[in-house]
Amino acid sequence: MTDPIRTRLDEIRSELAALALDAGRPADAIGLVAVAKTKPVEAVRAALAAGQRRFGENRVQEAMAKYPELRGEFPDLELHLIGPLQTNKLKEALATFDVIETVDRPKLAEALAEALAKGPARTRSLLVQVNTGEEPQKAGIPPREADDFIRDCLERLKLPIAGLMCIPPVDDEPSLHFALLRSIARRHGLETLSMGMSADYRLAVQQGATLVRIGSAIFGERPPVASA
Repeated sequence: MTDPIRTRLDEIRSELAALALDAGRPADAIGLVAVAKTKPVEAVRAALAAGQRRFGENRVQEAMAKYPELRGEFPDLELHLIGPLQTNKLKEALATFDVIETVDRPKLAEALAEALAKGPARTRSLLVQVNTGEEPQKAGIPPREADDFIRDCLERLKLPIAGLMCIPPVDDEPSLHFALLRSIARRHGLETLSMGMSADYRLAVQQGATLVRIGSAIFGERPPVASA
């Protein structure tokens, strides 16, 4: 019986390679973050068995519960935090995630610098989340504050900022937000651009994405949350 997760992964990998070549980039230029939030361990293991190694999770506690056993089986697994990080979860996050994509405010940046100065952590790189649509309900540094914030993270706090991440507003043309993120990254010499999800990753690749975060197109739609 054909494994649907393997089939979807193969299709997406092939498409990402083709999109990269069409954009004049190497076939392996776009990394795939398989978003496994709310998905069971068995689904993640199926993706690992199909060769996927980079995963994204929204919640620190969920990741702490799901991945210790999987890391034992697949030591090259790379885990990204793609949801908001509260400072009271910082210690656990630094011990659990290889990459934190949601550095979004000065208080968190200060706390990260203090924690990383105390000793080794699993986390080796950070991304600044930019709220390109300036949506009040979303995390992320506003674009008008992004340059000063990024500069402070790099120069004063000496944080290992590798790039930027954004989540465009649902009803906006995403390419405009991807282009904005790319322009901010270029001003600071940052190479990693985490942008594009299941609905818009093709546009993100055209605008220079180096990481795309894809969940439902790999694992299937998440069931609706039951109302209380």
